[in-house]
Amino acid sequence: MGGLNAVATLVHLARGGEVGESHETPYTVIENAPHRVLRRYGSDDEVVAALGSGHPPVLLVPPLAVSTMCYDLAPDLSMVQFLLSTGRIPYVVDFGEMTRADRRLGFADFFDDIIPTAIAGVVADFAGSTSAGDVGVDLIAWSIGGTLSLLTVAADPNLPVRSVTAVGTPLDYSKVPPYPLVKTLMRPVGPTPVTLALKALGGIPAPLVRVAYRGTAWQRELKKPGYIMRNADDTEALARMKAIDRFQETMPGYPGKVSEQMWENFIMRGELGRGVLDFDGRTVDLSRVTVPVALFGSHRDAIVSWAAAHHGVELLSGSPQVEFTTVETSHLGLIAGSAAVEETWPAIDDFLSGLNG
Repeated sequence: MGGLNAVATLVHLARGGEVGESHETPYTVIENAPHRVLRRYGSDDEVVAALGSGHPPVLLVPPLAVSTMCYDLAPDLSMVQFLLSTGRIPYVVDFGEMTRADRRLGFADFFDDIIPTAIAGVVADFAGSTSAGDVGVDLIAWSIGGTLSLLTVAADPNLPVRSVTAVGTPLDYSKVPPYPLVKTLMRPVGPTPVTLALKALGGIPAPLVRVAYRGTAWQRELKKPGYIMRNADDTEALARMKAIDRFQETMPGYPGKVSEQMWENFIMRGELGRGVLDFDGRTVDLSRVTVPVALFGSHRDAIVSWAAAHHGVELLSGSPQVEFTTVETSHLGLIAGSAAVEETWPAIDDFLSGLNG
């Protein structure tokens, strides 16, 4: 469709108009506490069916500064619905909004407390009062959510975790542009000026996170008017576009201490890439990850380079099985795009199914 109808559609969307309906798969709130809301997708009958078929539960761990919408973006771009279709029961832990009041939250709060508590909640809800035996949870995470998941398992290898899937997860910031250049430029003065700025801000506010994310996808923003004109009569295509826009608008901020640790531990000191991290005296060694791991990366990812994601193959030396899959798409596309539907999700299903053997 072209001409006046296409222009009218463009104006409608530019004014904040919607196409299609907002999407959210029904869920049950299992636990409700600040920064650790645990939700379960799937009915009680589906839980019983999963128990009977031997499908362990899945806990979806979101990245910091990203909403859980990434796993349930739209009806045809919902990893939650895909997992349900395979007979698995997905849970998600929602970290919620981050404000200046949360500036003291650091990585240890997540890998020593928040995520282990969510794992325990999943096991308790999934097994219930049945004799399900030992329930192992499969962690699936996107972006820095994968970092959190690996740190959690490394920090306590006795947690009831069966596997970790990390999609588009940066595991060596020296391989993520522009951080090597930033590190070189900051070498004469050290990390202190940036650390002090982050302390003053109390973290990275949500508006800055949203602007930065849009900046990494500047080509999409430039091409959006043309995309709307070409798809003015394609409601499904425009609805997917609006779903991504809504996702970008819901990004929370980074807590203060987390942002400082990312700057100092990950970027300036390169501890993540070496596999041993010191968070204010709390040491975590990623070689203590002793469960199977599936990693995904893309050469087209503008946020996490393929090399930074692939670094996990050599980094996770304690794992009995580390698989790496390349899916050529954008950062969001790895977990919630058409390439995810066609390649990422089926590969995850194959990986999890293979663990049953």
